[in-house]
Order: sequence, then C-alpha cells, then structure tokens
Amino acid sequence: MKVEAVSGPKESNGQEVSSTRSSGPTERGNQTGISEFLLLGLSDREELQQLLFILFLWMYLLGVLGSLTIVLAIGSDQHLHTPMYFFLTNLSLADICFLSTTVLKMLINIQTHSKSISYIGCLVQMYFFILFVSLDHFLLTGMACDCYVAICHPLHYTTIMSPRLCALTVAGSWILSSLHALTHTLIGLQISFCADNKIHHFFCEPIQILKLSCTDPLINEILLCVLGALLGLGPLTGLLFSYNHIFCTILRIPSAGGRYKAFSTCGSHLSVVTLFYGTAIGVYFSLRSTHMAREDSIASVMYSVVTPMLNPFIYSLRNKDMKGALRKFMSKKSGFFQRL
Repeated sequence: MKVEAVSGPKESNGQEVSSTRSSGPTERGNQTGISEFLLLGLSDREELQQLLFILFLWMYLLGVLGSLTIVLAIGSDQHLHTPMYFFLTNLSLADICFLSTTVLKMLINIQTHSKSISYIGCLVQMYFFILFVSLDHFLLTGMACDCYVAICHPLHYTTIMSPRLCALTVAGSWILSSLHALTHTLIGLQISFCADNKIHHFFCEPIQILKLSCTDPLINEILLCVLGALLGLGPLTGLLFSYNHIFCTILRIPSAGGRYKAFSTCGSHLSVVTLFYGTAIGVYFSLRSTHMAREDSIASVMYSVVTPMLNPFIYSLRNKDMKGALRKFMSKKSGFFQRL
C-alpha cells in the first residue's frame, strides 16, 4: 500500500505541515484503506509451487467431476428419486461450489505468481466459504434424519419424509446458511485493518481476517462463536440424536444379516459425517490452541478440500444403489459416444 504526502495547511512562518493519506480505496470500516490482502498459501518455497498446483488441480478436478457424476447419475435413475438422494444431490452441488470457493483462487495465484486478493474479493470468498460450510452442516443433518426415519420408523417413512418436507428442509438450509454467511461478512466490513495485510492461509478464512484487526477483536470473536454455536450445535445435536436412536434400533435387530442391512442403509453417510466433523474439529479445537498459522492452513486442507473431494467416492463405493446407477449412467454415455 503506497503512502503519499499531501499538502497541509501552512503555519504562520509559511512552512507547510505535511500529512499522509492512503492511496488505496477506503471502505466502510476499512479505516486504513487496505485495498488488497496477500494469501501466503501453504508454502513460501518456490520449488513447491508447481507441485502444489498439480496436486490441488487434481483434487479439484476429481472432486468436481465426481460430484457432478453423482448428480447426473441420480437424475438419470428414477429409482434414486428419493429423499436421501435428493439431499445427496444438493450436497454434491454444494461440494462443487465449496471446492471452487477455496481452491480456484489458489490455483490462479500460483500460475500468475501472485499472492494478492482484493479487499472485496476476500470478503466475497469468505461469504461463500461460510455459506457452503454451513450448508454442508444442514444437509448432513437432513440426511441423518432421513436415515433415522428409514430405520426407526420404516412404516411411516413415506408419510414423514414427504417431498414437501424435503424441499422445505433444503430451502431452509439455504436461507439459514446465507444469513449466517451474510452476518460474518457484515462483521468483516466493520473491522479496521492495520498495515499488515498478510493472511497465513490459502483462502480468506474468517478467523484469519480477525487476526489482522487493529482493534481488539474480542467482541467480534465472541459474536462469531455465539453464531457458530447456535447454527453449529443445532445440526450436530440432530446428528447425534439421529444416530443414537439408529444404533439402538440396529442393536435390537435379532439377526446379524438384518443388522448389517440396516447399517448399510446409512453407512456411507456415517463415513462422510465422521470425515467432515472429525477433520473440522481437529482443526478448530486442536490446532487453534497452538497458534501455528502454517500448520493451521495445512490442516484446513482436510475439511476444505479433501473432504468434499472424497464425498462422491465414499457414496459411490459404499452404496450398492449408487454403484448400479453409475454403471447405468456410464453405459448410456459410452453407447452415445459409440453411436457418434
């Protein structure tokens, strides 16, 4: 950020009193006039940049293509037009957007040998990051409730999990996630930044933004924690309640074959839930206490990149219906290209 001298009022002896102002644009709340941030990424070593580019490009392509294939396979198979796969379709679309939010800017910066992101661009990236993280929370909870009804109340499944309820659940998830992200973004607009504009991360994570504040961020941190607790503990409570009743119901099934069949109904979802919450909790509770920015950003790769990349493979490998739908979908596509 350049600082240039401007003429001030003259004193009685005729000499000018100089003052300084920032040449960058000043946003509301951004009292220092910072126009951009520097995303320091995962490593400062130049020889690792191309390796990171190839690695993250492959993870991005695998995640996006895998999730897109899941969406197309579900859409092409009438047998999968059920509440569980309706939630899975929305989760896959959210994962595509999640990966695009966190990875694309990093890939662009590596190729252009630049670490910069504009002030507005950083806030936009933070907004969509919070939006899709929150959406994943709500959708995973909705899928857990679907498993709970399917296993614990199978006779009332079609009545309880109606298309209207599923649509309202997904719409409510989008609305609450959007409001949560908007609140964080508005808080970010009110922060006064110091001269330091270096973010020790590969994307604009909310906590990293708060660390750059000139003023005491305690009030903002408390507000963010309260919002996170309200919107995070709610879905987590729903997950724990659902799986507690699911496990109790499965244990009461007399035959081993029946227990295996019941558990396989939600086995893939349980794997995704364990991976998502396990990595997120590991980052935000274990590593936050160490205050090591570089290690923190590397660990964040697990829940922000690896988890959405693995989700489509977990669902396709652990779910017989999905494997059947994918085979049908791929056979249709191969037949189409053969006719061409």
